[in-house]
Amino acid sequence: MRIQVNGRPREVEATTLEALLRELGFEDQKVGTALNQEFVRDRDREKIVLHEGDAVEIVTPRQGG
Repeated sequence: MRIQVNGRPREVEATTLEALLRELGFEDQKVGTALNQEFVRDRDREKIVLHEGDAVEIVTPRQGG
């Protein structure tokens, strides 16, 4: 399926947001996620089904000042 991840087109096998994070190597990281500009809580990711053309944002926390 073709989706956008952080503004870039990607071809992915994942069908859920949780599976996408695993596919992209984020399963062991604390990240924030949004689907089509709507925030998705980590506990809801396994229920979120991806569709062709969806836009996913994955944000990793940063420290510093």
